[in-house]
Amino acid sequence: QVQLVESGGGLVQAGGSLTLSCAASGRTWTMAWFRQAPGEERQFVAAIGWAGSSPTYAGSVKGRFTLSRDNAKNAVYLRMNSLKPEDTAVYYCAGDKDHVSPYSTSYYGRYEYWGQGTQVTVSS
Repeated sequence: QVQLVESGGGLVQAGGSLTLSCAASGRTWTMAWFRQAPGEERQFVAAIGWAGSSPTYAGSVKGRFTLSRDNAKNAVYLRMNSLKPEDTAVYYCAGDKDHVSPYSTSYYGRYEYWGQGTQVTVSS
């Protein structure tokens, strides 16, 4: 069982930046970030494959967020710029255990491993 641990959340003013980190205790293939605001469903944010090329992003964050990974450290990093109040949510790191999956990288059901979440609050 791979453990995922997120860090880097906090309180920031609108227009500011944060970088979230997720450290895995073992190898995962595709890694992703999801977020969940109070009263809302979990929402896809970004995903990245093992090779680290061509990350995918939700339309709401494209151009503002950048996802990268360091396989030597089993870690991914989500750089969030130009933050908006609507980005406020608990952010969860996710990873899958299979190299091949029938599910889209944006589907939460693809991922077997989840972190505990880190709160991001953006004030207006």
